[in-house]
Amino acid sequence: MKRYILTSVAGVLCMPSVAAASQAGIEPLSYPGPAWSPYLVGGLIGLLSMATFYFSAKSLGASSAFASLAGMLGLVVAKEHTESLKYFQDKPPAVNWGFMLVVGTVVGAFLAAWQGGELTGEWLPPLWAARFGEDSLPLRFAVASVGGTFMAFGARLAGGCTSGHGISGTLQLSAGSWVAVSCFFIGGIATAMLMFRV
Repeated sequence: MKRYILTSVAGVLCMPSVAAASQAGIEPLSYPGPAWSPYLVGGLIGLLSMATFYFSAKSLGASSAFASLAGMLGLVVAKEHTESLKYFQDKPPAVNWGFMLVVGTVVGAFLAAWQGGELTGEWLPPLWAARFGEDSLPLRFAVASVGGTFMAFGARLAGGCTSGHGISGTLQLSAGSWVAVSCFFIGGIATAMLMFRV
């Protein structure tokens, strides 16, 4: 019960930013462009998080889904070794609700881009192309692969990813999650400044 109260308190604390947007002449549920309103989507994510806590007593998070996927692949290529690992003995790899959450995130992102007219078919964002050139697709793929690997490793090491700490943990006012989210932002800003020399 305490978790649900903290989640509700965190939601109430976010209301002043919506009120401030209204006073500044910005309609909080609209967004100038084809994308979905970040205020609306943020509110829906909050409701989803509360519903997840209430109905399943679980928190939103994505990094465990990648661990399950790694385990399922491990069972195909190295069954005995995978089954000998303590992590997979405690949490057998399976297509569970967390795995389907990640699938739903990808499908939802596609639907949002399609509905908002943002399916560009471009492999390189304009900012990347301006900095590294139009022929830098292999570099972008390599950087994304290395970055994704480090991010997944860091998420497992930190006990959660950006959604696990940034949404579920901060909603519960977890001090560790607030520290983790601060580090996410610091690392992201530092990396962007190094890459794009902002």
